[in-house]
Amino acid sequence: MPPTDTGADVLTAPVVGLGAATDNEETLELRLLAGFHNLVGEGPSSPARWASSTEDLLDHIDTWGAAATPVGAFRLVPVQADRDLPLVTRWMNDPSVAAYWDLAGPGAVTEEHLRRQLAGDGRSVPCLGVLEGTPMSYWEIYRADLDPLARHYPARPHDTGIHLLIGGATDRGRGLGGVLLRAVADLVLDQRPACARVVAEPDLRNIPSIAAFLTAGFRYAAELELPAKRAALLIRDRSLRHLL
Repeated sequence: MPPTDTGADVLTAPVVGLGAATDNEETLELRLLAGFHNLVGEGPSSPARWASSTEDLLDHIDTWGAAATPVGAFRLVPVQADRDLPLVTRWMNDPSVAAYWDLAGPGAVTEEHLRRQLAGDGRSVPCLGVLEGTPMSYWEIYRADLDPLARHYPARPHDTGIHLLIGGATDRGRGLGGVLLRAVADLVLDQRPACARVVAEPDLRNIPSIAAFLTAGFRYAAELELPAKRAALLIRDRSLRHLL
């Protein structure tokens, strides 16, 4: 698990319990979407906006490009806290997300979680998942071999971990979790030649998350007793990627 995370595995994160959207909220969403359309365009300045001095630990996620999936073009966009915080905070305040992420509350709670990663050494990179130009999920791509998780399983050099939540109710129940997890695991294996395994450690209670990882070609390897949860260790091996 990333150093700043205690259980980031839930796949469903609809915005509920926050009341009806106000005009200001709708305007904010439009500004966010407009910014993402500019970001994921082909302009030469886009990748540089997301560059950091520590991203080499994960081989420059900002340059990985889009993956073609059955549901459209999908890419990971490293988070920019000042712009993305309102959206991620809304997702974190859904009760089904809070049960696993434990980040419900005012924006300062989510902001602290994001900034610890953004100001860190690059072993964990928070990203928005952008499908056909629309941000619809939150991801954390992390170096599992450099993470406290490595104390709890036989880690190998460059093991890369994934945490995911899907942000909108309309994106749930359509099998998106498995599709996007497979796409991201393939991106990791394609863009990180030194990585032989992609790993995940969802909470054992989170059956939808485990099912999505298995659908995406991960195999169940072990049950882990972690400080904050009992988890399933799931692994996608480079050597088996075309068989599962």
